[in-house]
Amino acid sequence: MQDLLDQIHRKKEQLDKLRPLSDAQLKNLKNVYDIQLTYNSNAIEGSTLTYSETKLILNEGITIGGKSMNEHLETINHKEAIGFIEEIANINTNEITLTDIKNIHHLILKGIDNKNAGVYRIKNVGVVKSDGEIHNFVQPLLIQEKMNEFIEWIHASTIEEPILLATLVHLKFVSIHPFIDGNGRTARLLMNLVLLQNGYPQAIIKVSNRAEYIQAIEKYQQSSDNDYNDFYQVVLKSVNDSLDLYSKIVTDDIQLI
Repeated sequence: MQDLLDQIHRKKEQLDKLRPLSDAQLKNLKNVYDIQLTYNSNAIEGSTLTYSETKLILNEGITIGGKSMNEHLETINHKEAIGFIEEIANINTNEITLTDIKNIHHLILKGIDNKNAGVYRIKNVGVVKSDGEIHNFVQPLLIQEKMNEFIEWIHASTIEEPILLATLVHLKFVSIHPFIDGNGRTARLLMNLVLLQNGYPQAIIKVSNRAEYIQAIEKYQQSSDNDYNDFYQVVLKSVNDSLDLYSKIVTDDIQLI
């Protein structure tokens, strides 16, 4: 794990030397990451839209026949949520607020479930784990308290490694599961907000790695000592791949269409 982290740090240093980027390069990168992040994050949650269909919706505004309105809204909303975290990435991590988190979630669910967009759930929720057992999340009456503790933990954090901090922000948030839906997408956006604040490109958790991703979350939630190492490895690999993608687009001056 340390070897991979050292490799990432070296790539980050090389990336920093390429900055500042031109407006054209930034626009190109944003388009690529908007599509990649939106497709994979929604696919992890069960969206049936393909990568090409996601691209058509975001770039051309085309309605895909045979696909639900909710899937179209999930695509458009996720891109808007990415834009929001990019807008607030100039604040420090210890300045993230609960309102910021609710705003991210509101963007994800707006037009799909307006009643619950940006609103803590009032129902008990659980998930069936890979072993068939049910994992129950925080009870509704405790959500506000747990979210207060979560944001206080972020503000007081002394973790120096940004990727580890981003990892734990994701894990702690998704383990509270404060919303009725959209928690996974919100968790990944929060993780990427921390990465952006520290000069990293956003990490793309690929749908092809969904099983490994879910199992690593389960391991964290089931272990008595909140073992985050497997999930940290997932995030490190994603950051490493994202750095490679970012660097290749910039250094090879690739205009992607």
